Amino acid sequence: MPNSPNRSLIMAKAALLRQNFEIAGAHPVDLPLLQSADTLLDLYGEDIRGRAYITSDALRGEQMLRPDFTLPVVQKHMAQGADPARYTYAGEVFRRQEHDPDRANEYVQVGYEVFDRTDPAEVDAEVFALMQLQLRGLNLRAATGDIGILLAAVDGLSTTEARKTALRRHIWRPRRFRALLDRFSSRIAPSPTRLKLLADDFCAPDVPQIGKRRASEIDARRASLCADAQAGPIAENELFALEALMTVRETMPYALEQMRNIAVDLPAILPALERLSARISALRIRGIDVDNLDFEASYGRTSMEYYDGFVFGFYAAHRPDLPPIALGGRYDALTRQLGQGTEIPAVGGVIRPYLILALEEEMQK
Repeated sequence: MPNSPNRSLIMAKAALLRQNFEIAGAHPVDLPLLQSADTLLDLYGEDIRGRAYITSDALRGEQMLRPDFTLPVVQKHMAQGADPARYTYAGEVFRRQEHDPDRANEYVQVGYEVFDRTDPAEVDAEVFALMQLQLRGLNLRAATGDIGILLAAVDGLSTTEARKTALRRHIWRPRRFRALLDRFSSRIAPSPTRLKLLADDFCAPDVPQIGKRRASEIDARRASLCADAQAGPIAENELFALEALMTVRETMPYALEQMRNIAVDLPAILPALERLSARISALRIRGIDVDNLDFEASYGRTSMEYYDGFVFGFYAAHRPDLPPIALGGRYDALTRQLGQGTEIPAVGGVIRPYLILALEEEMQK
């Protein structure tokens, strides 16, 4: 990370960015630094403990220093927000850095979030174009993707619902996802040990029950493993098509053309591709050079866990050591998860003002 500008400059830049978002129609919100750990654990799983600062309170239980703004913004909107609504915010977020001492563990984010049911493609284009406008003059590379296309591909596989659920759950963990694909295909035969475990009767009367799991739980797990072992492999043409889809990396229009060819074997992705086509048109109308805008089908799979549609990031091409200067995307499923029975399409993005200042300082040298 470059030498960080002093805090007063960072906060001044953050205030300016937030003001620009207010001019664009966003309502400013202030959110507490401490967030409920239960909510964050439900969303991210236990993995969040490895990258968050955790404390406890006698009355409120476990809490975490705010790791990002999107979750509390969604909670606030689903509890009392108008429809449609636009929000902006600025403030610190906190991330533990155990493996990279050069990465900041506390930094300022400025964000823009939109909750709107009318035209998802237009809102995607609005947020992307507004983020790009705030970053003008920095000579950044933009990357885009669409997690929704990969999710649609998984949903369309000719395999069991249990297998599709496992693949959806691990789509943000490429290694685990690959291991599951190999296991669900005919490429890897079940190991003799696995077959023996499935054949053993763990719940026989003479087998001692050790540990906290009840016999009924063990039996249910064994039944699910047996059902999986009896399921046929994923069809080779679908497997090859999914692998080809994950490697698509082109400019937006050419990527769309490639994926339409792949859809011959994965027709379930066609509605998602139509949404991408509408997004391309909306971006073009807003003056975005989509013919030179990169699209990566697997973009966002390692770091954007609650996004389920359009995703984007802006990077300093000459500084690959830096995190994205800005990033964001669509998170419709998150509003469903936190909405207690209601949901609304939502998309947003965040900017790191300290990185903008650092890059501007480099350009002046």
